Amino acid sequence: MGDREAEHTMPQTELEEIASKISDLNKWREIFSFHGLGISNTTHQRGQGSGGDGPPGAGEPPHPPSAIPRPLLVSPDAGGRPISLEMAMGLRKLLFGNVFHLFSCEWAKAYFRFREPHSDLAYALEAEKGGTRAILMAVQAHIIKYLLFVRNTEYTHLERLRRISRREQGEALAAALADTLWAAGGGGRAVVCLAATAVHVTPRGDYKADSFTERIQLFEFCEKAAAQEFIFDHINSFRGEGSHGVILFLYSLLFSRTLERVQEDLDCTATPLLEFSFGNITCTQAVLSLLLTGRASPHQLSGGQDPGTGGGDVEARQRRGPVGYLRWGRAPAEWQVCRGLRTPQLPVWLCSVAGRHCVLFGTDSLLLSDWRTERAFHLYLYNGQREQTRTARLTIDTHSHHWEEAPCEAPCEDPRSPGSSRPSVEMAIRTKWPGATVSWNGTDPFF
Repeated sequence: MGDREAEHTMPQTELEEIASKISDLNKWREIFSFHGLGISNTTHQRGQGSGGDGPPGAGEPPHPPSAIPRPLLVSPDAGGRPISLEMAMGLRKLLFGNVFHLFSCEWAKAYFRFREPHSDLAYALEAEKGGTRAILMAVQAHIIKYLLFVRNTEYTHLERLRRISRREQGEALAAALADTLWAAGGGGRAVVCLAATAVHVTPRGDYKADSFTERIQLFEFCEKAAAQEFIFDHINSFRGEGSHGVILFLYSLLFSRTLERVQEDLDCTATPLLEFSFGNITCTQAVLSLLLTGRASPHQLSGGQDPGTGGGDVEARQRRGPVGYLRWGRAPAEWQVCRGLRTPQLPVWLCSVAGRHCVLFGTDSLLLSDWRTERAFHLYLYNGQREQTRTARLTIDTHSHHWEEAPCEAPCEDPRSPGSSRPSVEMAIRTKWPGATVSWNGTDPFF
């Protein structure tokens, strides 16, 4: 009798266990759906073709989970204000032109990662190939400016960049980020974005959640020193693995400028700040302008007069900022840069050649203040790649041109004509010093 009861009881217990598991599965399915993810079998069914329902990209594989280590999240009671759905949608529209595109895995994984402390490249950020490299190298330029010309130290020249500790790396990064945010805020405000433990936004309509943007907490400061101190106190939120540090900084930059003023900088066009190129998400010239000048206008980088721009814009382009910009590409329009960026206050340049970015810098603060120092001088090159194991030293000679004896049809002021077969970075240098010769001092040219 007991054996027969056991035979009937066992299936009932198993059914209850299966029902419980199904309930758990439905619960997790709801959680995954809320965060923009999907269950694998559903994903395969929807991802087979592009003819599914929903906005463009709805049939694409789901975005990877934006898992942020808990120590890098701030509690809701830490102050600041939570992001709203309207702000999240405004961010998405400015960046991508719509509310359903998401950052790629490459962007989600990007953060401000330094090379080894107490080494020859202790000052240097790692910036592998990809769309985030432009932002990392622009911040790198500000880091170099701080370490070489701002902070107090007993070291001189390149020793100011070497042998720095992990704490000093954090201080330099905080100073660089604060400088850039303060410039974007017009010299009167800075907004710092951090990820919170709580989700503040419930998606609706076409907005697609990424489980990161919906956690943003905004902290506003009316003094740059206070913003810099706050960033340093939360520096691992920008340089910690899994922190989404580059996206956090980009959000901070946009909110410091305000989304409305960024749209005005773009001449009220619908052109997004990021573009899709060969499967990558890359920065437009407007983003570089925001990083270098505090305004998200590509006209700020141009050396020519743009149709419809007033005298005030021309005056702004002639104003010398603390960090410069050099550019060279296939067409002359690609290497025309305004005078104020070619000749910054200090000898530090973000350099763009054929869509790749590096940093050029000198150690003499008077290089651009005294014409006599520009006859022959050194510039140093760092490109962010892990393969570069030491800072490259280039010697620039603006008065000895051995190749001028060869006939050339184009004027020598054109940086493309005298040494058109030379490395691209040399051509970028000649947009600032036309006709200069560049020696790599035994290093094989690599940029």
